Amino acid sequence: MESIFNNEHHPVIISGPCSAETEEQLFITAKGLIENCNLSAFRAGIWKPRTRPNSFEGKGAIALPWLQQIKKKFNIPVTIEVANAQHVEHALKHDIDILWIGARTTVNPFSVQEIADALKGTKIPVMIKNPIFRDLSLWVGAIERIYQSGSYKIAAIHRGFAAHNDSPFRNVPFWEIPIELQRLFPDLDIFCDPSHICGNRELLPSVSQFAMDLNFKGLMIESHFNPSSALSDADQQITPDELKLMLSQLKYKKSSLKNGELVQIEQLRSAIDDIDMQLIDIIYNRLNLIKEIGRIKNKSNISVLQLNRWKKILETRTVKGSEKGLSSDFVKDLLELIHKESVRVQIEGNTASH
Repeated sequence: MESIFNNEHHPVIISGPCSAETEEQLFITAKGLIENCNLSAFRAGIWKPRTRPNSFEGKGAIALPWLQQIKKKFNIPVTIEVANAQHVEHALKHDIDILWIGARTTVNPFSVQEIADALKGTKIPVMIKNPIFRDLSLWVGAIERIYQSGSYKIAAIHRGFAAHNDSPFRNVPFWEIPIELQRLFPDLDIFCDPSHICGNRELLPSVSQFAMDLNFKGLMIESHFNPSSALSDADQQITPDELKLMLSQLKYKKSSLKNGELVQIEQLRSAIDDIDMQLIDIIYNRLNLIKEIGRIKNKSNISVLQLNRWKKILETRTVKGSEKGLSSDFVKDLLELIHKESVRVQIEGNTASH
């Protein structure tokens, strides 16, 4: 895969309003961003897929000439979201430079394939947001479908995932998912969309910094010259001046290491490798003990799940982890993975003995 933004400064900044509302709104916002934020591309939502039908759903194709004027006036690439083949056709007719596929579309392979078919022979760059749901395979599938259409300039946008638990985020980041995507596609540029992760402007700096710490290619951030008047997602948009200030306060990581730093890191990684091998041995030995317990339970007709024992394990190990400075949630998640495997091993052992 080829990079959409070659030889660009780091981070690459893509910004603009959630929705294209008026020609004046686009022009004022674009002018502020380009003058203040070293912008690489200007974004705006033309078609807005909303949950409720009476919400503002964008101006549609009549806003495309406005973006053409922005592109001509400021000599900057423009990008919009597309959700079907008709959107792609409109975008191509109006010289849109980059397309992006939104989370509500990525979740549907039929829609992604329709877009891929419409893209054949165009070579236009495409950015693909993660699906609403926490499903890496859907994200990978969308990337593969667009790549097979012949669009080799592809990037991914991490915008968080819907979750039903209490969270300060509009969409929970689950950073391990874009990290795994990067492992699968080392040459793929990944951007972060902190606006949709946060859902509010207060959390934008910390999420943006986290993305920079992970060496993401850049940020896609929603900006409006007057966020309080925005017709959609007002709470998560910031002014161009506010964006300029936030970007100036971010700390950007070095892309390369000095020889001394590299040697030190390699020594620490070697120690981690040794510990990881020990962990594998410890887990293997623990599961062997679990198998023996399962054999005894089966022989004595005792249920595999012993709830009181499981509660005691959770309580004592979580306390121990806290004493060592480990997160309670981390210890709990780790124990639940081990417990799930322990139950599986015992049940399979019982089945095999019959």
